[in-house]
Amino acid sequence: MAEWLQRLSGVDHFVLFIYEDNYRPQPLFDTFSDSLRQLFVDEYQTGPYLQDPFYLASRQSQTGAMSSMRQLAPERFYVSEYFRTYYHHLGLCEEVGYFINMGERAKAVLSLMRRRSSGAYHSDDILLMSQAIPVVDAVVRSAWKAHLHVGRRDDGIRAEIENFGQGVLTGRECEIARLLLQGHSNISLSQQLGISPGTVKVHRKHIYEKLGIGSQSELLALFIREHHRSQNA
Repeated sequence: MAEWLQRLSGVDHFVLFIYEDNYRPQPLFDTFSDSLRQLFVDEYQTGPYLQDPFYLASRQSQTGAMSSMRQLAPERFYVSEYFRTYYHHLGLCEEVGYFINMGERAKAVLSLMRRRSSGAYHSDDILLMSQAIPVVDAVVRSAWKAHLHVGRRDDGIRAEIENFGQGVLTGRECEIARLLLQGHSNISLSQQLGISPGTVKVHRKHIYEKLGIGSQSELLALFIREHHRSQNA
């Protein structure tokens, strides 16, 4: 499908993100080189996605549609922190996204990006891309079903994450520990929970002290040990 869309409208980069509950965005498909993937995917997952107009539109149930960044971006987007600290460095001239509702918990956004050197999409490109919405919807849904069938993150793991720390940590600390296990940073946590980065640091300190660990990687290692122990019990 990506090859077909590329021939239709001269797309430079594709990326398909799945936004599910409070988990970090899952990159289901992309066409980036290894070096570009670090910027467009890895860095994006650490927190910038929380200010991404495409992510925010997906949270507002904008599905079965196609929109450009120009249409979705707030009025002062080009002087926003998201643009200055992250989006500007992507070197994009234009970005168009397809929005697909994958079910109660998951939303998908397939982004079609044009580099500055390629120029903006023409009106004919936009028309052809809009006519492709039913095809994109069907293919993305099929890809998600195949992904779920493989069981990359099964319900058992999800339940263990939800229950992690109970009986040792407070309710708020359990919530933060779950988000830490999903890979959130201090900044991402503060934005997600509506608290200051300083408060996040205090909570992390208490979590690590209670669990007898000293870092986020040790938290993950502890969770993995507990998971293996439950599987072998």
